[in-house]
Amino acid sequence: MEHAQGLLVLEDGSVFRGRSLGAAQDAVGEVVFCTAMTGYQEALTDPSYAGQILVLTAAHIGTYGIAAEDIESSTPQIAGFVVHECSGHPSGARREANVPPWLTSAGIPMLDHIDTRSLVRRIRARGAMRGLIATGPADASRIEALLKQVRSVASMAGQDLASAAGASAAGAFSEAPQAWGPSMGPKEPLCKVLAIDCGAKSSIYRYLRSRGCDIQMAPPTVTAAQIMAAEPDGIFVSNGPGDPAAVTGLIETLRTVAGEVPTFGICLGHQLLALAMGATTWKLPFGHRGANQPVRDLETHRVEITSQNHGFCVDEASLEAASCMVTHRHLNDETVAGFRHQRLPVFGVQFHPEASPGPHDTIHLFDRFVAAMLAGNGASEAVAGGATAD
Repeated sequence: MEHAQGLLVLEDGSVFRGRSLGAAQDAVGEVVFCTAMTGYQEALTDPSYAGQILVLTAAHIGTYGIAAEDIESSTPQIAGFVVHECSGHPSGARREANVPPWLTSAGIPMLDHIDTRSLVRRIRARGAMRGLIATGPADASRIEALLKQVRSVASMAGQDLASAAGASAAGAFSEAPQAWGPSMGPKEPLCKVLAIDCGAKSSIYRYLRSRGCDIQMAPPTVTAAQIMAAEPDGIFVSNGPGDPAAVTGLIETLRTVAGEVPTFGICLGHQLLALAMGATTWKLPFGHRGANQPVRDLETHRVEITSQNHGFCVDEASLEAASCMVTHRHLNDETVAGFRHQRLPVFGVQFHPEASPGPHDTIHLFDRFVAAMLAGNGASEAVAGGATAD
């Protein structure tokens, strides 16, 4: 089968030509790369990738197709997809679809036959850039027009994407608990969690359910009064896309309610909690995205391999000035990977303990959150150190 030509144009003027496999339409977004060797379907459906064109460094993608039980949301979330080679003959026993037609049905363009090694090296050297995927051959005049379009796209910094990616209304999470892992938890709910959904991955909620949590979801627009009226045992703030500092309304809400009950944040939620405590955030040059990111737990001295997906980071000096302490550190660049408040039962991590696929080194954090809720408001010591065995 013949496929149309496609190209990726970056804001620095570089052009990468390949083969168009997905929807035959243009797409713009921040071009980022992920180093995970597996888990492409989880990445494609992770709401944290909203507004981004995802490049995978693994050479062959699509070998096991798409299985509905492994996706993180109901639809692909990325703006576009770029790989070196897409398999034309996936062999996964549970597959229900192949990647290109699945993305086509969602209106998302995809390119393969791209020199992703060269592309990733450029992003590493110059930072994440705005880009555009287009279909069809392009002469110099069209490329010039596409480049002009790319440079008119808003930067990721300053964008509140979480408000659109998050839950649109309050509701309960009723999917089955996570079907794998060391603990399936009690049959009856132990804790009531108010989850502020900024674009959460479903597996986070499944892990919480497997540990006896009744999960009530709320949109990012939820008010402090609504949160406290729900009388939760704990508050969870989810992952999500965009610049955390732009989600100003939710930051103000968290400033009021965080710590009233045990409060836990993952990824964007970690950043939002830090901002609510009085810290600041900054944009990483090209972010941390992969299932192989080394992190040291500074309280247990244990090195854990983590899955990460973020382009912003919490500033360490401002965090310490806000009566918080760093609990986890990324060993590749020494950036903050986790914190807790010194007095309040508030903690967060920049990585994804629920990652599936991915290492399970840090799923004990869900147990720590549950232990803090069961301990009640005097839970600051329950969230400090003491990682449990899996």
